[in-house]
Amino acid sequence: MTKIRLAAFALCILSIMILPNSAATKDSYSEDGFLILGQDDLVGITFWIATAAMLGSSIFFLIERSNVAPQWKTSMTIATLITGIAFWHYMYMREHWILTGESPIVYRYVDWFITVPLQIVEFYFILAAVTAVTAMLFWRLLGASVLMLVFGFLGETQMLGGSSIIWWMLGMACWFYIIYEIFRGEAAILNENSGNEAGQFAFQALKWIVTVGWAIYPIGYLYGLDETTILGVNISNTAYSPELINIIYNLADLINKTAFGVAIWIAAVKDTKESKGEQSFMF
Repeated sequence: MTKIRLAAFALCILSIMILPNSAATKDSYSEDGFLILGQDDLVGITFWIATAAMLGSSIFFLIERSNVAPQWKTSMTIATLITGIAFWHYMYMREHWILTGESPIVYRYVDWFITVPLQIVEFYFILAAVTAVTAMLFWRLLGASVLMLVFGFLGETQMLGGSSIIWWMLGMACWFYIIYEIFRGEAAILNENSGNEAGQFAFQALKWIVTVGWAIYPIGYLYGLDETTILGVNISNTAYSPELINIIYNLADLINKTAFGVAIWIAAVKDTKESKGEQSFMF
């Protein structure tokens, strides 16, 4: 049954990933006022794919929430919220790009300011489902994730001026703290001592998503810098590419947010089946 549900998940995404009017060669509007995506707009295509995938994931996670044990329902709800909120913002981001050809940086950070902290506090709720967790861990993880985004936003928008690289380094420091917490800190210790196999599986999967999957974002940030100042020296970025940064960010969101939810779902189903004495699935 689990493999059937996985197939349904894939079909749910594919069924709504139908690009409108594929005969168009450039972005435009149809006579009926519908937005038409051009065949040569690779960035727009990635926006469309991410939008469809977020919607499909949200539907799947919401349906599957009713099939897991009570202690996992909050985690499944958060997984649904993450992709659902991302879907809502991607609806605006894709239109912004297609109509203006400019990076929807404000929309993107509004989305991240909501969904990234939700991803981070998911560690807390996974641990809380299987063991006792202090509230301080919640606030430390939440605070680090918000600061990481604040520094990134200030660096990309130059709202307060300063070196984009310095803002980048400050954001990286917050990310490194999160990595430390989930590998060596209180969160890692609680997970190791929880004794819950499903919870440990989810924790391990999520920590590698945050470590490896999130590494895509700082790379995209650097590609998005036209020029910056380091120690008073103005440096031009020869690799600057607004198109590439949006492709990188779109694919990173698609991979990280959907994979995050799938990892939680697998752990929830596994724990639910084992608690009922049923044989759990694994791939």
